[in-house]
Amino acid sequence: MDPPASPDGTRGEGNVAEGARDEPAAAPPTRDEGRRDEDGAVRAPDGGEECEWTGQSSGEPQCYFLVHNIAKKHNVGTIARCATAFGVRSVVLIGAKSYNTFGCKGSSNHVDFVHYPTLADARVGLMERQGVTKILGVEICDGAVPIETHPFDERTAFIAGNEGDGLTKQQKAICDGFVYIRQHGPGTASLNVAVASALVMHHFALWAGYRERAREGEKFVVGERRLRTHARGVIGDDPDEVRRRRAAAREAAAGDGDGDGDGDGDGAVGIEF
Repeated sequence: MDPPASPDGTRGEGNVAEGARDEPAAAPPTRDEGRRDEDGAVRAPDGGEECEWTGQSSGEPQCYFLVHNIAKKHNVGTIARCATAFGVRSVVLIGAKSYNTFGCKGSSNHVDFVHYPTLADARVGLMERQGVTKILGVEICDGAVPIETHPFDERTAFIAGNEGDGLTKQQKAICDGFVYIRQHGPGTASLNVAVASALVMHHFALWAGYRERAREGEKFVVGERRLRTHARGVIGDDPDEVRRRRAAAREAAAGDGDGDGDGDGDGAVGIEF
């Protein structure tokens, strides 16, 4: 039986006109809209060599994802798997340098993990060293905007809250704004942190206009496996920091004179007659 007609003569649930559901929804804004030629074609990427971690041009927007205070450690492995699927530049671990690779299906080999001791260090480091201009918290809170509005910058970082308690005051303090994911059913108060993270990463990739990965059969093509330079599940030392330490050691040895590190600087060899 057809639903009764509304006063304006339309039919359907509520005030939705018959046939309205067939009309295509407006597409969310993308970065491509601002870089189309007069004929509507999307211009080539901004240039630069392909980034080994994202599979995209180094001139494209970059996404960073902060991991801190995640209760179920296996979620980190799933977040890493999603990060490489959606072209995330780096997964930023805050606190401990170790992480659980369960759930990553070997994809952590293709993720650039970086480490900062504290939230404050992460904010300073990302902005000063990586050029990040905005950190967005993923949280259902006052002031948060829907993720599909894409309030992103060219280099944006995201941080998701704890599975049970959400973002802490300390985590919110490093954020420049907040986004949330709309829900439409009655059965859950929030999403799993790895699921929410994947949706956020995907929206950024769509907005940035990332090229789709090549496919082979019913799978996407996986890059060549990298040679590990540190233990699995542990972030190695920052190469730049290692170089700085080595340079400092060489300078100290040169200043010592005799190179034995005792600081006497005499350079003489004792000869017993």
